[in-house]
Amino acid sequence: MSLIPAKMDAITITTVQEKGIDSVVDWFDRHKQSFYALGWFYLRNQQQMEELFYRSIIKVHKELPRYKNDVSFALWVTSIFIDNCRELSQDKVLPVSEGMEPHENLFKALDQLEDDEKEAMVLTYGTGFSQEEAAHFLRFSADKMKELLFSGIQSVRTQLYGSTFNGCREYHKSYLDYLEKSMDRPEKIEFEMHIYDCRECQEDLATFQDVTLMLNHADWMNDWPVPEHFMENIKERLAEKEKDRQQKSKKRKKMALFFASVFVFIFGIGFFTGAFANVYYGWTEEDEQLRAFLQQGLGQRMNLEAESDGIKIKIKGVVADDFQTLVFYEIEDINEDKQYAMNYGDGLFVENESEIMSQESYPRYYLPDLDAEMNKKEKNVFYGKLGMRPLDEDNGIIKLKIERILELIPEDPSSRIGFGNRSNGFKMGEWNFEVPVTKQPSIEYELDKTSEIEGVQVRFDKLTIAPTATILHYGIHTGEPEKRMEFISFGDLEVNNKKVKTDRYGGFYPESRFDMDWHGFQTHFDPIFGEKPKEVKVQFASAYFTIEDDKSIDLDVNAKYPQTFEYAGSTISIDKMEVGQPTTIVISNHENREYESLHLNVVGENEGDIHPMSMDSKSILVDKNGVEYDPMSGPIEYEKLEQPRHFITEQTIRLEGNKIIPKRLDIYGYNTTKYLDDVVEISVK
Repeated sequence: MSLIPAKMDAITITTVQEKGIDSVVDWFDRHKQSFYALGWFYLRNQQQMEELFYRSIIKVHKELPRYKNDVSFALWVTSIFIDNCRELSQDKVLPVSEGMEPHENLFKALDQLEDDEKEAMVLTYGTGFSQEEAAHFLRFSADKMKELLFSGIQSVRTQLYGSTFNGCREYHKSYLDYLEKSMDRPEKIEFEMHIYDCRECQEDLATFQDVTLMLNHADWMNDWPVPEHFMENIKERLAEKEKDRQQKSKKRKKMALFFASVFVFIFGIGFFTGAFANVYYGWTEEDEQLRAFLQQGLGQRMNLEAESDGIKIKIKGVVADDFQTLVFYEIEDINEDKQYAMNYGDGLFVENESEIMSQESYPRYYLPDLDAEMNKKEKNVFYGKLGMRPLDEDNGIIKLKIERILELIPEDPSSRIGFGNRSNGFKMGEWNFEVPVTKQPSIEYELDKTSEIEGVQVRFDKLTIAPTATILHYGIHTGEPEKRMEFISFGDLEVNNKKVKTDRYGGFYPESRFDMDWHGFQTHFDPIFGEKPKEVKVQFASAYFTIEDDKSIDLDVNAKYPQTFEYAGSTISIDKMEVGQPTTIVISNHENREYESLHLNVVGENEGDIHPMSMDSKSILVDKNGVEYDPMSGPIEYEKLEQPRHFITEQTIRLEGNKIIPKRLDIYGYNTTKYLDDVVEISVK
């Protein structure tokens, strides 16, 4: 019996229309045992588990209209569930085996695995999904999936049995296929003939099989008892959320009646005297960026103020939508001619963030703009903006707490990217605000365009016009595992013949929607005020690829180094190899680099042994014009570099342990960036 049956009953759109979110709650209630067991493997306390189910129910309800039948409903829901598991799993507080004595050793062994191995094992053996389905979800090729399962089973076996097994390495790749009865007959006969004559392989395969049988047995994931009243607590929280929504809806309707009575008067003034907001805010608002929003009738102007140790901070205005909350501020040094900025998460945080803000997105970062005219007028005043998570609801009160601000030094490039390099680069204090925020609506436009980059398909799905950003939603096809495009960098977006700059520091954002053959992303651009898009031109700037290309290099501790070998069009040097405590290997490539980083592993003399491995690296940045920059030689003004690539030039690998003898260097693949200049024209529906 599998933990999550692939043919679980699905929720229909008709059912949702009739029962609303209750239909999703009922579905999770019927399958709570399965998902509770899966969630507990990522999270470690009851409060997190309730939050996990709460978020997943809301997300499934929201995304259900987009569900397609090309994947099983169970796999689709599981993908959403695991996305939420990953987000919440940063705060592990209890050991995985607590309260699970019957399988305590197995849980401890699984918990020691690398994240990729652990997810591959849990999805394949815990949920009951096929290797192919699990590989699609994790974005691994079939071969990579088998490698992870094999290494994971080996690691669990070593921890459970505490001994080393020395089966023939060339037959390791056949273990899983043989045990799963998926080998071709000639290969199976050859394998069985070898096993019959090889004692080491017999013992190796037997213990390997013991672990797979243990993992395939459903009890190890089904023994978690679901606490009493678990779903009732979640239902109460959802009911409270719905009650608040209805109350806010009634309040909005009352306010709408009031504003309707005065709208004709205001509209008449605006019509006959010109855009009142444009004139008013043009004269009264010093912050150029905030002024642009206010002139379009977006956001809220405010004048909140707090002072500490001679520093006065003002919250000037807020603009919020479904993608972020922008807070505009002014910092004045009353005693000295110094300018200060604020960094979210660096001495500044929202006390009630988990209560009012969405945890599905991350705060966007904005550089301190020392070149803006408004920041050149006075040496002791700085105007800036903060990006925060969007609100969960239509409105709320942000409890903002500031304990540290950053000194900006115009002649210091590092201060322009939010990092001071002087001991007195920060100012401590205490500034507290309660900031009322109301979200502004966004408009979505469906797109239907497919293009191609280096043989990989790219699909443009949607364009969202939000007050604070223009968002392009797109998908990357994942059908070729040996050449995966991880993400795309875009140039400027052109809308109705007007160019909109891309957000260099907002890059790309994975979307949680799940499709067996596509992975969704979104890229942010500057906002388009008052524009209804008709024609859109998208310019590709670069694409980042993961290439699978296996190569093994035998290592000899008695050989003379350096030694070189060819890989991916480049010459790689093994500069040094020293056996000791730890054993150290240095590899480098300083010229003719086709790749930016390698995926590699060092295998010891006893292949079944697992040795902790650490790695240090040296690197350089190379811009599109071939100019090199050394990050260690001094501050770099990254925002001025044109599409830089980050090349790893030297790696020092350490095998932790006592005189581990390296036997082989395995390279699985590499990452590389391709520069592009293609333009795609899209008609907006």
